Amino acid sequence: MSLSTSDKLKVEVHGHTAQITIDNPAANTWDVESLPALAELVQALNADRNIYALVITGAGEKFFSAGADLNIFADGDPAAAGQMAAAFGKAFETLADFRGVSVAAINGFAMGGGLEVAMACDIRIAEEQAQMALPEAKVGLLPCAGGTQRLTQLVGEGWAKRMILCGERLRASKALEIGLVEEVVGTGEALDKALALAEQVAEQSPISVAACKKLIHSARNVCIAQGLEDERTEFVDLFSTEDQREGVNAFLEKRKPEWKNS
Repeated sequence: MSLSTSDKLKVEVHGHTAQITIDNPAANTWDVESLPALAELVQALNADRNIYALVITGAGEKFFSAGADLNIFADGDPAAAGQMAAAFGKAFETLADFRGVSVAAINGFAMGGGLEVAMACDIRIAEEQAQMALPEAKVGLLPCAGGTQRLTQLVGEGWAKRMILCGERLRASKALEIGLVEEVVGTGEALDKALALAEQVAEQSPISVAACKKLIHSARNVCIAQGLEDERTEFVDLFSTEDQREGVNAFLEKRKPEWKNS
């Protein structure tokens, strides 16, 4: 049985990695079906202790994702807007809180909610032809799925304001320069690179990765003194796990560790 509850999200499992493909022609938009399905899918992956990483990409060669289906907002219904905002929030925050490592393989246009889902991931790999924007203000809207917050954290206020307030669209090379993406690769290469990164994740203890990710995220919200204390607490907590003993002894015995994720 498929892990996805929607045909608009295709799932393949490669070893310890789940590959999610946004497949909603023609522009891989998000709607009231695919957003709850993404939240449910990430929750299912969180519950599968054999999954250490996920990669998300877009079907086809032109779009990673063009964001929300604007037909939903055409009649100006505040109730529909509230429903979509809540669905976007739950889906992308669930993705951001995925216990493993998430990688966005941006294989084309990433606009609005399409860029926001990429920013909810831990790492972004963009193909050289990809373009990115948060153009919501051009149609009388605003980024409501983390765009104003995550973009500012990634690139700083100045570039966030240029993209959101001025409607500036970036090519992949500029996105790399300002820190919006971590790497730019050739056309058609993002998925392979993202999957290779996910394989690297599988070499780490999944419990250690989850603890490290939690601490990195907490650095946005806590003072350095609290963060340092939390680091030490999480470090000691690892000593109650099988993976801690396995990792250290595998190194000392010069063999590859066999992670139990427990």
